[in-house]
Amino acid sequence: MSDLPVIRLRPKSRPQAIRHGFPWVFADEAVLDRRTRNLPAGGFAVLEDSDRRPLALVTVNPNSRIVARVMDGDAGVTIDGDWLRARLSRALSMRARLYSAPFYRLVHAEADGLPGLVIDRFGDAAVIQPNAAWADAMADQIAEALAEVTGVSTVVLNGQGRARSLEGLEERTAILRGTAPTGPIPVAMNGATYLADLMGGQKTGLFLDQRPNHAFAQRLATGADVLDVFSHVGGFGLAALAAGAARATCVDGSGPALELALGGAHAMGVADRLDILQSDAFKAMDGLAAEGRRFDLVVCDPPAFAPSKQALDAGLRAYERIAKLAAPLVAPGGYLVLCSCSHAVDLTQFRNVSARGIGRGGRRGVLIHTGQAGPDHPTLPQLAETGYLKALFFRLDG
Repeated sequence: MSDLPVIRLRPKSRPQAIRHGFPWVFADEAVLDRRTRNLPAGGFAVLEDSDRRPLALVTVNPNSRIVARVMDGDAGVTIDGDWLRARLSRALSMRARLYSAPFYRLVHAEADGLPGLVIDRFGDAAVIQPNAAWADAMADQIAEALAEVTGVSTVVLNGQGRARSLEGLEERTAILRGTAPTGPIPVAMNGATYLADLMGGQKTGLFLDQRPNHAFAQRLATGADVLDVFSHVGGFGLAALAAGAARATCVDGSGPALELALGGAHAMGVADRLDILQSDAFKAMDGLAAEGRRFDLVVCDPPAFAPSKQALDAGLRAYERIAKLAAPLVAPGGYLVLCSCSHAVDLTQFRNVSARGIGRGGRRGVLIHTGQAGPDHPTLPQLAETGYLKALFFRLDG
C-alpha cells in the first residue's frame, strides 16, 4: 500500500458514504492539489478520509467529474490478473445460476465490483465496454482473464458512447482475442431469435436488459396486433410474434437494425407476420394516427432522452410527448408499454409524465405492471444509476 499514491477526502465530505458502499468520489469531495491532478488517469491510489485513515483502493481520473471510483474496500489489494479473475468468477457464478444459455450481461459495472466496465456475453463471444480509464488501460488483461474464466474465444472491445467521453477517452473498436465475427450472432430469448451485430450494432449489439419485460409483454400479445416503436433489432416485436401475436410492426430510424429484426423473424419462421417501417418514431406515430390505425399492444422503448441531470427537463417533455402520441394508437381495452433507460429520470417522475401524456392523448388508463432490468443487470442500492431501466405497462380504456 505504501507504493501507491494517496488521494484524500476534504474535511466536510462524507467518508461514511464510502464505508457504506457508495462507489464514487466526486471532484468537489477530494483534495485536488497539484500532485493529485498529475496522477495518471486510470491509475490506482489509496483513498483516505480527512484524518488520513484508509478507506479503500480506488482508481483515479483527475480529468473526470468522478475523480475516484472504489475498486476494493481493502486498500492493500493489488489490481492484477488474479483480482480480475476473482471478480469475473463471482459474476459468472451468479449468471450461471440464472440462465441456462450463455447469453447475458456478465458484468454490470459498479454493481459487479468492476466500476465503469460492462461485459455482455454472446455464447463463445463477449463484448466489453471499458467506460472508465482503468478498464480501458487494462483492456487486454481483462480480455485475458475473461477468456480464462468463461472460455470465450472472441473478445470485442466496443469503446463508444457518452460515458467514455466523460472520462476523456477516445472512441475505438478492437478485437482483443480471436477473430471478428463474420456476421450477426443469433441469440435465443423468450422463444424469439434476435440477431446481434457485435461489430457494428448499437452498444454491445443487443439490449439484453429488457428480457423480463419482453416476457411480460408476451402475456398480452397472443392474437394481438402489435406496434413496437424504437424497436432496434425487434425487441418487443419479435417477442410478441414468438408468443403468438397475429402481426407486429417494428418502427425504427435505423435501416440496418430493422434488417436484423427481419432476419430474426426469418430465423423464427414468422417473417410473414412482421412489418418494418424505417422512420423517425414521432413522425411514424403521427402518420399511423392519421391513418386511423389501432393496435392491441403498443410499446415505446426509446433511447435515453435524459442521460444527465442537465437534460432532465427536456427528457421528461420528450417522454410525455411519446405517451401523448402513442395513447391514441391503442385500441380500446388494449395495452401501452412505455420504457425509459434514462438514469437521471426516477420512477416517480417517469410514471407521472407518462400518465400525463396518456391524458393529453385523450385516454385514461391503469398501471398494471412496473418492470425493470433483468437480474443480470443487478442494482447497487447505493448507486441509483445502476437501476436505470423502467417499464410501465398500462391498460387503456375507452
